[in-house]
Amino acid sequence: MVVPSGESLPHLRWSDTPAVSQPVLLVAFGGWNDAGDAASTAIDYLIDEWDTNEFADIDPEEFFDFTATRPEVRIDLGGTRQIEWPSNAFHAGRVPNTDIDVVLMSGIEPQLKWRTFCEHVIGVAKAVDARLIVTLGALLAEVPHSRPVSVFGTAYDEATVDALDVLPSRYEGPTGITGVLHGACREAGIRSAALWAAVPTYVPNATSPKAALALIQRTAKLIGTEIEATELKFATDSYEHQVSQLVAEDDETTDYVAQLEKRFDEEPDSFTDGASLVDEVERFLRDQD
Repeated sequence: MVVPSGESLPHLRWSDTPAVSQPVLLVAFGGWNDAGDAASTAIDYLIDEWDTNEFADIDPEEFFDFTATRPEVRIDLGGTRQIEWPSNAFHAGRVPNTDIDVVLMSGIEPQLKWRTFCEHVIGVAKAVDARLIVTLGALLAEVPHSRPVSVFGTAYDEATVDALDVLPSRYEGPTGITGVLHGACREAGIRSAALWAAVPTYVPNATSPKAALALIQRTAKLIGTEIEATELKFATDSYEHQVSQLVAEDDETTDYVAQLEKRFDEEPDSFTDGASLVDEVERFLRDQD
């Protein structure tokens, strides 16, 4: 593995040299592309579940407006105050009981210098010889919390579409950091795909372990493995119960959810059809502008 020089990628900080061979690079950013914190919850779960080790991060100084994304003060066990800055870190490991190497990037969408930021992500991908980059995201959609989560994938070239059995991306309009990263992947000649999960519009601020679980299961399938994610399954049961209780407290919301459930049961294809879900993502991205 060739670690990029500090001159070419001055904001990339290496703490270790990962022992991986042609890994899949999985990426999730909190913020604009992360309804219900589903993508960031999924990637953080995989970082722990697959027993990965952090080997690099991107210095936030050049990429964040700290009046918008503020650092936080923490007090450690010894009583010492420490400042935690916005983090975009890379972890490496191997999926247990397989020969599949992975690199996982967990981060926050930066406010500044997106092209330079993505150059640093691509620099890591090249250094570890990543064979594929997959971004995870979540959107708000008219879906019921009580039914299976809809997850679909898109890719940006025909070969990847065919190889991964995902849909071609035809989106035009405002984009987040993941869209810019996929553009950088194309320029660098690295295959990339995106996975999206749908989160109910009527619980926009609640963390959705259910959507996170669906993303994890679809990710595992895409890279050729399986995962139990028992803790997230328990969290999903609790999430469904709590949301159902909240819905029951408001007659208008109860009627709305009942309509969504009826539509799901009578027209399941309208929720699972890839083309329809792509349309949902495109509307979501445009509405965020």
